[in-house]
Amino acid sequence: MPLVLIESPNKISKLRKILGQNYTIMASVGHIMDLSRKNMGLDIETFEADYKVNTDKRDIAKEIKREAKNHDVIYIATDPDREGEAIAFHLATLLPKRGVKIHRVRFNAITKEAVKKAIKNPGSLDENLYNAQQARRITDRLVGFKVSPVMWNKGLKGTSAGRVQSVALKLISDKEKTIE
Repeated sequence: MPLVLIESPNKISKLRKILGQNYTIMASVGHIMDLSRKNMGLDIETFEADYKVNTDKRDIAKEIKREAKNHDVIYIATDPDREGEAIAFHLATLLPKRGVKIHRVRFNAITKEAVKKAIKNPGSLDENLYNAQQARRITDRLVGFKVSPVMWNKGLKGTSAGRVQSVALKLISDKEKTIE
């Protein structure tokens, strides 16, 4: 009996109707891992990321690890975007290293046709998509962890600055200077 790992628990019942009782379906409930809080979660010299299981997902991670030991075929069916690929890579790190066939399946709709086609034609994890998400996440950390405290010191408590917010803030600041 194969195991299918997805992101949202809301999709389990629909997938169970499509795949039938011969599949075990579990959800990660979104991201299961994130950059560690220690040293921004990366080595500044090498940019090697240090991921840890999120504290609020430890029980889910344990449950997935325990269940994965009972299956020789595992399908990772997280969303087909950067975030979904990152979740897929992180889920893969929880799975047994031997005796298990891990497949990456992608579908854009939860229809019988799309799901069955994806299961019949599995692919592999997309390292380029994962690296794109990692670069975005690391940039958020590098920019946000340095700029957010500056904003707090300027009286903007509770705000955050990431790669997008920082550029937007710069544009607003430049426009304000032009107006003045």
